[in-house]
Parts: sequence; structure tokens; C-alpha cells
Amino acid sequence: MIDVSALDSILDSYKTSFAEKVYSQENEDFDILMDVYGITPDLKRENRQYWGRELGKCWELLVNEICRNLPNYAPPLRIDQDEPCDLVVGKYAIDTKYRIGSGDSGTLKKFKSYGKLLRDKGFEPVFLILREDNLPAAIQACKVGTWNVLTGSESLDFVHRISGFDVASYLMQRKGAFFVSR
Repeated sequence: MIDVSALDSILDSYKTSFAEKVYSQENEDFDILMDVYGITPDLKRENRQYWGRELGKCWELLVNEICRNLPNYAPPLRIDQDEPCDLVVGKYAIDTKYRIGSGDSGTLKKFKSYGKLLRDKGFEPVFLILREDNLPAAIQACKVGTWNVLTGSESLDFVHRISGFDVASYLMQRKGAFFVSR
């Protein structure tokens, strides 16, 4: 059984961080996590790196919390000095991302090599990316690295399928509940 209060606690902890943040591309897209906090595209544009990092960590913690009590859950794999995924559920080595916007060569090289590394260990590597406006070169690098790349609703559906918990409905019910007042 998912402890919804633990999920609420994660959302609430980020509300405080977001409210204290004082802040440019023209992306006008909302996403389900922005809706929870009432974060507008204008606010997010004021510091895209901050919002991407924080919303990404929030997404990672939510997915981990949802899956933590599954009998086939394991924390991130550590292979040498690397942590190529955020969690394991059964055969799936899962890495969560809010959005992939980096196209630097080091990041792309990791995306390409980590998928093979995980497959060599017997896992199916899965990227759960919450947003759909990702850098095409980065998505291509993930696919070259044999990752199963799921974005937007596909990502939410995957979490529901493996956990039995409808994270999309949960987040929609909390739309504006953790509103960041400015």
C-alpha cells in the first residue's frame, strides 16, 4: 500500500524550497508537476536550470517512494563509480528525469553507455521522463544506448503499471494544493 502522506510530504518539502526561490526560453508548456505547485512557464523561465533540477529531484523521489514497498524494489545500482539508474523494480533499471535538455558530450556518452551496461547486468533500462519537450539529440543518445524511453503520459502509465498506484490521478488531485506563493 502506498503511503500517500509520505508522497504529500515530498511535495510539501519542495513547496518550501520553491517559495523561497527568487528568480529564458519561450516554452509555454505546463506539466502535471508544475500544476501541483502552480508554477507558470514565466516563473520557470526565470531560472530554468533551478526548476529543472528541483522538479527532477522531486519526480525522482516520488517514483522511488511509490515503488519503495514493492517486493521487487531495489535502490540505485552502483557499478564501479557510477550510478546508472535511480531505482530497480524487478527487471527494470529505472532512471527518472524531469526533462532532458543537456546535449553536452559527457551526458550523451553516459546515456549511450549506461543502457548497455545495465543490459549486460540483465536489466531492461527505462528512462521515465516527465516532460515531452526534450532535446532530440539526447533522446537519440538514449535510444542508441538501448534505453526504453518513456515521456509524459507514457512515463506516468509505466509507474501505474508496475506499482498499481495511479500517480497521474494523485498529482491531478493535488493541482494547486502545494501552490508556491510569490
